[in-house]
This record gives sequence, structure tokens and C-alpha cells, in this order.
Amino acid sequence: MLKPHPITKILLWLLALLVAVWLIAPTLVVIPLSFTDKTSLVFPPRGWSTQWYESFFTNPQWTTALGNSLLLGLLVALLATVLGLLAALGLRSVSNKRLTAGLSAGLLAPMVVPGIVLAIGIYAVYLQLGLLGTLSGFLFAHTVLALPFTVVAITAGLANFDERLELAAKSLGASPLVTFFRVTLPGILPSLVSGALFAFVTSFDEVMLSLFIKSPYFETLPVLMYSSVTRDTDPTLAAAATVILVLTTVLVITALLATGRKKRG
Repeated sequence: MLKPHPITKILLWLLALLVAVWLIAPTLVVIPLSFTDKTSLVFPPRGWSTQWYESFFTNPQWTTALGNSLLLGLLVALLATVLGLLAALGLRSVSNKRLTAGLSAGLLAPMVVPGIVLAIGIYAVYLQLGLLGTLSGFLFAHTVLALPFTVVAITAGLANFDERLELAAKSLGASPLVTFFRVTLPGILPSLVSGALFAFVTSFDEVMLSLFIKSPYFETLPVLMYSSVTRDTDPTLAAAATVILVLTTVLVITALLATGRKKRG
């Protein structure tokens, strides 16, 4: 196997670094904006203040929306991961390739269908069922969007899982249920965590669908941020964005570290 020239490696690393900075820079700009002492979003800030974080955490509307988003994200992650696991196991047991392809296409459809089309369809159904603005309504709708990500992640984990371990456990007298919980589940745990993280972030970041099914009684943080930016450019919006950035980053790093330790163990 030919090794790349050292100069080529350096150029590739520089290119990768440039792409990373290009992708991350717009996100990082939000952080200094949240510490500005001005009453509008001005970059770069000329003075520094934490007043916008105080405004965020002392305003019941913002904190309630944050709590709603966290609760909803955790519930969606749990439900989508369980359903995604069941779907992946079901696809694994189907021997007909055409049927498997058809079922996979149906499960992954929410990733392909335009969000506005899906939002209108769910809104029409919820209007008849009385689920608009309810926690259960948000949970089911966001799970529809998050399910494809969990299916993809868990299916990939099962594809890389050595089925001989299951056969060995069964040959030693383990029941299918014991084999699943003691052999299969630990083996695909990183895929489960990955799918759950994708589901949480998908729910936590969802705006379009949430705008259609929201109500004054249940509002998520991204929807409130969208409504806020249409009214004014209060830097509290930047503080809210920074809170989201920190929460999701801490969650992802913690989950990855926990999974890595479990895998090494």
C-alpha cells in the first residue's frame, strides 16, 4: 500500500482544518454575541456583560420552553430508540431482500419527504384528533422524524455484530431473551447510544413541524427562539443559542465517554 507524501498529508490536514473551521465558525460566533453589553446583536461585541443570561434564566417563558425541549428530547430519544431497535431487529429477521428494501424505504421516508409536507399532514391529522399543542402530540410527531436516524444507526450496529456470539450463547442453553440482553444488546450498545443522540438532537432542534402543532400551553425552545427573532433581535436569543450549544455538546461528550468505557470494559 502506497503511503501519501508528507506534503500531501500536510495539505490534507490543512484542508480538513479549513473545512472544520468553516463549519464551526458560524456556531462559535453566537457565544461572544451572548456576552455583549448592547441591546442588539452586534459583532464583534465592544463590551461584555452577562445580563442576557440573567434575562434568559429569570424569564419563565424561556426556562419553561427549555424544560419542555429537554423533556421532549429525552422522551423522543427513548421512544425512537426502542422503536428503532425493534424495527432493526425485524429487518434483520426478514430473509426476502425485496421486502427488506421496501420496509427500509418506508422507515426512512421521513428523511426524504419535505418537512413542510410532513408538517401539513401531521397538522391535519392532529386537528381531528385534538393533539395540537400537547406533549403526546409533540412526542409522536418528533418520533416520526427521529425514527429513521435510530433505524440507520442500529441497523449498522447489527450489521457489524458477530452473530456467532448469539449462536454460542444459545448452544450453551441461554434462552433467546437472555441471549438478547446478555450478548446482543451489549454488543450494539454504541449504536443504540448513537441513535438516541441523533433522536434527541433531531427533536431538540426541530422548528418547522413544531411551529404547526404548537400552542400557547406547550412551546419548545427553538420555536420560541424563532418567534423571538421575528419580533426583535434581543441578545437573549444568542444566550439561548449558547445554552443549547453547551447542553448538546456536554450530552454528546458524556454519552461518548460512557460508551467508550463500556466498550473497553
